[in-house]
Amino acid sequence: MLGVVMMSGFANRSVTSLSGGQQQRVAIARALISHPKVLLLDEPLGALDLKLRKDMQVELKKIQQSTGITFIFVTHDQEEALSMSDTIVVMNEGIIQQIGTPIDIYNEPKNAFVADFIGESNILDGVMLEDYSARFAGHTFRCLDTGFEKNEPVDVVVRPEDVDIVPVEKGMLDGVVTSVTFMGVHYEIIVDIKGFKWMIQTTDFVDVGEHIGLYLEPDAIHIMKKSKYSGMFGDYSSFSNELDELSNPEEVEQ
Repeated sequence: MLGVVMMSGFANRSVTSLSGGQQQRVAIARALISHPKVLLLDEPLGALDLKLRKDMQVELKKIQQSTGITFIFVTHDQEEALSMSDTIVVMNEGIIQQIGTPIDIYNEPKNAFVADFIGESNILDGVMLEDYSARFAGHTFRCLDTGFEKNEPVDVVVRPEDVDIVPVEKGMLDGVVTSVTFMGVHYEIIVDIKGFKWMIQTTDFVDVGEHIGLYLEPDAIHIMKKSKYSGMFGDYSSFSNELDELSNPEEVEQ
């Protein structure tokens, strides 16, 4: 098993003399040596630095494939879940919200909780006027969704990377840029559109205070049924409910 986790040369070392990543490999070897049918890993990489964490993700995937053992990998890191999983189970308060492949979970979330938890999402109140036609943010959009009642209230998901920035006169929507954060590969931009804060991820630079237009292709829009999570997520005035609760302690107590 030391060979499986690439630690054969360390057989005579004391565990306390090993690095964090090496200790994780030893722990995995110990777990695998009895050839379990299922191996539960509860956030095993949480204490590792980013590059070592990514190395261990690759190694764990290789070990799982070579042994054929089912790994149940618990994580709060959405990127880790998407990159490592064959099947993702999204849970909240002990209840399964959705089961599916990483692509299905990301592209076809079942409700606002899943859409917000897996990746960033702009989530808006909308109305499904008819098949392929939805109205939200004061505009009627073509979409690819069907099977809803006419004029049914829905939640609308638009991923930040699917929004195109265009001149105001060419935009379906327009708003004012309130913040710009350089993320390395792209800019993360917050745009105020009639009081609702949208997130946009783009390689195009725009400045704070700039008035811009937004354009949405039909495949950028995903329609979801209303749920108990409707209205709880999707506005980027802040990035977490916890910050909202800290800002409004009296409302939380009530």
